[in-house]
Amino acid sequence: MMDSWRRAALAAIVGGILAWPLAAISQAPAFPDKPIRLIVPYPPGGSTDPAARLLAADLGPRLSQTVIVENKPGAAGAIGTEAVVRAPADGYTLLFHTSVIATDPTLKKNASYDIKRDLASVTLAVTGPYLMVVNPALPVRSVAELIAYAKAHPGKLNFGSAGQGSSGHLIGELFKKAAGIEMVHVAYKGGGPSITGLVGNEVQLVFDTFGGSKALVESGKLRAIAVTSPNRSDLMPNVPTVSESGLKDFSAVYWLGVFAPAKTPAPVIDKLYSGLKASLESPAVKARMQEQGNVVQALPPREFAKTLDEDIQRYKSIIESAKITVD
Repeated sequence: MMDSWRRAALAAIVGGILAWPLAAISQAPAFPDKPIRLIVPYPPGGSTDPAARLLAADLGPRLSQTVIVENKPGAAGAIGTEAVVRAPADGYTLLFHTSVIATDPTLKKNASYDIKRDLASVTLAVTGPYLMVVNPALPVRSVAELIAYAKAHPGKLNFGSAGQGSSGHLIGELFKKAAGIEMVHVAYKGGGPSITGLVGNEVQLVFDTFGGSKALVESGKLRAIAVTSPNRSDLMPNVPTVSESGLKDFSAVYWLGVFAPAKTPAPVIDKLYSGLKASLESPAVKARMQEQGNVVQALPPREFAKTLDEDIQRYKSIIESAKITVD
């Protein structure tokens, strides 16, 4: 009799212990139950910020929460990146970065974070070409003419970029090597200042996004001579690719993607990806992204991580070949 009572009591205690975690899980609030921050490691404006705001505005209602875009510029993207790395791994702080983040392992060896160790890939959002733009005072209208001019005037052709080690700098170095020419790199503090420098003829060439220079090309203040993607852009179908202009197989595109802190739970990553994919593939967002020169990709986490790995190696090769360093 006593043994039966003890067995029943023990079973009740064990059952309660086992049921407690399940009850705790069932009572946990569903993600997300508060606003999400989307960190952009660049100032407002430019080409990254508008895409982030467009995506956040559509994603919020899909997740039934507000998605707040927060600009944290500085140190070539390192300040905003570190803010996400140090945030709790709960999905409420995300990073919206460009493909230039793939240069961090090579250029920022002393950084307090490691993008492979400290960030989780959520989705590659969009890709896009660079527009090769020159000052109209430069007597060239094609890539072939630019190469001929550079060879005839060694050391006289300057190309600008958003900064040392920026994507525009790296593409310029890649172009120099492919074309067999010399150009002088001028590093500005941001994409906007580099375009201002180009309009003012401080530099003669810049590799820029469509969002940054398309309007200036249309107004005649700049001249577009090529796009760096494998195919022409629908935004400027009359502008040839670098590849078809004589440098066969030359290709360089950027991407914008979303990251979360490492160790963010897989179900949270999956829910974020599902929401982001739905937003990116919605007709309204896709059309607006295309107006900015972006092509929607919406790659899932694993494929995005693979793309990042490939770009880390690709940029490492360019950086080491050109002996690029940053302070």
